[in-house]
Amino acid sequence: MNVIETAANGVVNKDTIFIFTQIKDHVYAAYAGGKIEKGFLVGKITDHQLKFSYCQLQTDGTLDNGISSCGLSISEEGKIILTEHFEWSSREDKAGTNIFREI
Repeated sequence: MNVIETAANGVVNKDTIFIFTQIKDHVYAAYAGGKIEKGFLVGKITDHQLKFSYCQLQTDGTLDNGISSCGLSISEEGKIILTEHFEWSSREDKAGTNIFREI
């Protein structure tokens, strides 16, 4: 997946690629690209909603983390859409929304 819309206070962008793995109701992802050197998320999915914690190292050396709650849907083209409502734990500019799409 990658981000097709990002919040003003977000760091991920269209160049950040997420590789997701799902085992039963557990979801994991590694991601990198754009301003992100390396990032990880771990979460759980229930009733078409994904909740996860994330941590990431940016290319400038900044280490960030936070939590997200995501809604899942399917686009007209049959691609998975993930609408993420995130909240930084490591920043003052706390909340925002990103939209991801399956590549």
